[in-house]
Amino acid sequence: MVVQTFCVNPLSMNCYLLSDDDTKEGVIIDCGCSTDSEWRNIKTCIEREGITLRHLLCTHMHFDHIWGINYVKRDFNLYPEGSADDLPIFNMAQQMVDDMCGFHMPLPPMPAPKNFLHDGDIIKFGNSELKVIATPGHSPGGICFYSAKDNILIAGDTIFCNSVGRADLEGGNFATLINSIRKKIMTLPPSTQIYCGHGPMTTVENEEMYNPYL
Repeated sequence: MVVQTFCVNPLSMNCYLLSDDDTKEGVIIDCGCSTDSEWRNIKTCIEREGITLRHLLCTHMHFDHIWGINYVKRDFNLYPEGSADDLPIFNMAQQMVDDMCGFHMPLPPMPAPKNFLHDGDIIKFGNSELKVIATPGHSPGGICFYSAKDNILIAGDTIFCNSVGRADLEGGNFATLINSIRKKIMTLPPSTQIYCGHGPMTTVENEEMYNPYL
């Protein structure tokens, strides 16, 4: 599995393009593009490498992680897939961005999810697969995507390098977040590479040693 990272939108969110090196099938996780140029960089990469997109996945549905899902729907006819528990957050995306900015900043039309993911689901593309791991706390429906074969975890905003996601937004709960991290992430192999929603990647071992919240 090949993992490519694109830092997008004013909140410096990491959008991930994962592709199966043998079949050239792939998925986009957290398409938060806020401009045409950001999306053009990702689309050009997809076309240049001949990747066939199979899924548009969401670790959670805060506005900065779904900002660009309209591009994927328009160009590849894929709808977002995430947890149904985050639908209230999806539906209040405009309110959340306005509250954060302090003024009205229109978001593009958001295609609604058509397929909901659950803990333990398997997402397949080519010869690769991702296991859905429910990690609520940052949001009610927060999920991670794990590949045991490739030793990687796409963690969204559940955990960061030497930090954890905030829990003071709508539907967040700090105790639930820490419980999710300890039981669902810290139990993975120490060498597991964690790709975070913001900032640099890390490993389970590093977070066991240096994360002050754990």
